Amino acid sequence: MIKSFKNITLLLASLSIGCTLGYGQPGFGVAQRINTEWRFHLGDTDGQLSKDQHDRAWSKVQLPHDWSVKYPLSPSLASATGYLPGGIGWYQKQLSVPVEDQGKKIFLYFEGVYNRSEVFINGKSIGKRPNGYISFSYDITPYIEFGKANTVSVRVDHSQSADSRWYTGSGIYRDVWIVKSNPIHIDQWGVYAYPELKSGKGSLHSEVTVVNSQNTSSPILIKQELIDLNSKIVAQKSHKLTLAASDRATIQQKLFVANPQLWSLANPVQYTLKTTIWQNGQLIDQSEVKTGFRTFTFDPNKGFALNGEWMKVKGVCIHHDAGVLGAEVYPEVWRQRLLTLKSLGVNAIRTSHNPQATSLYTLCDELGLLVMNEAFDEWEFPKRKWLQGWNFGTPGFQGTYDFFEEWGERDLADMVKRDRNHLSIFAWSIGNEVDYPNDPYSHPILGGEKTEGGFTQASYGGYKKDAPDAMRLGDIAKKLVAVVKKYDSSRPVTAGLAGVAMSNETAYPTALDIAGYNYTESKYQEDHQRYPKRVIFGSENRHDMAAWQAVRDQEYIFGQFLWTGIDYLGESGRWPSRGFYSGLLDFAGFIKPRGYFRKALWSDTPTAYLGTYPLSGRAGATDVWSALEAEEGKRKNEAPSMDAWPIWNYQEGQQIRVVCYTNSAHARLELNGQLVGQEKTYDDRSGIIFWDIPYAAGRLEVVGLDQDHKEIVRHAIQSSQRPAAIQSTRVGDPKVHHDGVIQIALQIVDEQGIPVVLSEDEITCDIVGNGKLLGMEAGNNADMGDYTDNKQRVYHGKMIVYIQASGKSGDQIDVRFTAPWLKSARVQYTIN
Repeated sequence: MIKSFKNITLLLASLSIGCTLGYGQPGFGVAQRINTEWRFHLGDTDGQLSKDQHDRAWSKVQLPHDWSVKYPLSPSLASATGYLPGGIGWYQKQLSVPVEDQGKKIFLYFEGVYNRSEVFINGKSIGKRPNGYISFSYDITPYIEFGKANTVSVRVDHSQSADSRWYTGSGIYRDVWIVKSNPIHIDQWGVYAYPELKSGKGSLHSEVTVVNSQNTSSPILIKQELIDLNSKIVAQKSHKLTLAASDRATIQQKLFVANPQLWSLANPVQYTLKTTIWQNGQLIDQSEVKTGFRTFTFDPNKGFALNGEWMKVKGVCIHHDAGVLGAEVYPEVWRQRLLTLKSLGVNAIRTSHNPQATSLYTLCDELGLLVMNEAFDEWEFPKRKWLQGWNFGTPGFQGTYDFFEEWGERDLADMVKRDRNHLSIFAWSIGNEVDYPNDPYSHPILGGEKTEGGFTQASYGGYKKDAPDAMRLGDIAKKLVAVVKKYDSSRPVTAGLAGVAMSNETAYPTALDIAGYNYTESKYQEDHQRYPKRVIFGSENRHDMAAWQAVRDQEYIFGQFLWTGIDYLGESGRWPSRGFYSGLLDFAGFIKPRGYFRKALWSDTPTAYLGTYPLSGRAGATDVWSALEAEEGKRKNEAPSMDAWPIWNYQEGQQIRVVCYTNSAHARLELNGQLVGQEKTYDDRSGIIFWDIPYAAGRLEVVGLDQDHKEIVRHAIQSSQRPAAIQSTRVGDPKVHHDGVIQIALQIVDEQGIPVVLSEDEITCDIVGNGKLLGMEAGNNADMGDYTDNKQRVYHGKMIVYIQASGKSGDQIDVRFTAPWLKSARVQYTIN
């Protein structure tokens, strides 16, 4: 059975009359960010503040703001959330709405507040939203006083600081908008479009929902124009209707394009769908959203096809933080990280395990990356949260389960409605590992009590009769799938299954369109034969070669999602450990050795990389799994490592293992131009070619050869001398805008400019001009120092620095980096 899903686009919310289009807008009215001039107080209060309190107890902040990452790490706090604090915090802002806006509707739109937020206007509570990842809005028109200063207060209750298995952040960590609209306006997220392709001809199915908040009916005209990259209108349609008083209406129409350009990974073409609302010949509202044309197909035997082209999904799971920035991750930072992942051959992202900021999906639309958008990590019961180190000690059971029954379906609906126009999203996930055996659901099959298909999983403790019944999983899944389908039937619904053998005894997998298997490659072949209509993929996988071969060599497995793409805070090991460090990129966004290993497996571009480690030791326990295995004595040193750093500084004559990650058919090793490693053939069992040689200083170089033994690629590392200088590189867009984020990469080099990979020098950052230091991130998981300091040690000789521009056009920012005994670096910017 082939499942075809026709998908569409969209993304950026609305652009309204006279308003600059920006990330995350709600899709109607005139929207403006209100991220500046907020005040913050950590601790509970009644929200009524005297001037004296403002001066002493409240600090000025700019959104996005994550308070947890601003405070010291402590071993007394939960490892699950990165040894960082939670608590209760209050935000307050004065908001003036001009008298001339009377008669308009006024809304506040929050992209994300973690968590259990309550919003007040002039001391009156106007609503609560417990889910910290969901965008929401309030109509504040009845509560404001036009022409006067109104007080907006937000109470954020993250007192259950260990309520997640990973770092969440605390506070208003995404943008906030004020939206002004006509009483008749497009509904929030009220424009929905999805494409269909037949014989090269495209049709865009559109739905527009319009709200009338007046107490009288009104005739209106809805116009839609589809605009291509050259600003040419390629299709248009209009619809007249009379909108009843205090009502809303949804219209549907199709726009046809003869030969549309398709959105693809290599050429992510987007169109603009412009929707305008007219009343008595006057324009009263408008929205512009990105959309386009593409198809995908899921087949239980052939896998996945985008626009009819069968392909493997080479995905990574990512959380929403960025090292020292915590949950304050700016679009500029995400852009650089996504581009780096794509350079390694990554073509898909899984938003583990929650909806992310709108800017992330926008970037994936623009860059050509598929997205599996995930809603929940737990449903009606809590999971274990490790407090003293991952899989160690006694867990806690705080969580977000307590509001699932009341809010779960609404949260899911809002996620789908907000994100359904993004071309990049190719699947909705309703949950991750909610079926983890005995955490909390259980089933008799865990005790091996069934004669057919039964088994014993001793590590899960066998069958627990008093635990929640796993049969409930199917009932809940069916309800959640129905919610998704109500708002978008153009994509499949999936979930990441952790206990596949247990879940197979329930209706959970059959409720899904496609089934994600977490770390259970051993079940692929068995379940493919047992459930021939099931579409299977790896929704969460380790980085080992066998896990990839299970996808590569079996046509019916359409892809995998590595855990993880980027190192993330939380789910930490025992102190000192900031987070989970199995990423292709580190906390700073730099490529780790295993990133180059993955590039050799996934990229079509000829590639080679050299890494080394002493033969008497090993590359090191460079992810949480290997660290745990090392402690338990299970780690084997014989196999060549995927975590070898590009170091060529050892004792003369010391035996060194040199590993090469390459997609070349053959490779040889040279030292100072002389052959020191005989030509070897690519080893498909490990994906690694290696040599054991005595160390001698100089330039070590690998030469990659094709099947005919012709050179196609080279990569070299070189012995360095003592550190001599700080080398700076501008990262990302060289243009700097007000409130934009500058990224500067630093590298310690010797007098010849050779990177000193072993350097751990401490660098000081000083800024003159209109710039604010956001953080200095070196990527060291064991560095438990102050995230807000202007001093930081490099790790493997590198660091990235984040600075926010705060001045006006023409202002200068002068950034200087110094370290004892090293030549300093200076970078200057002019704000555009």
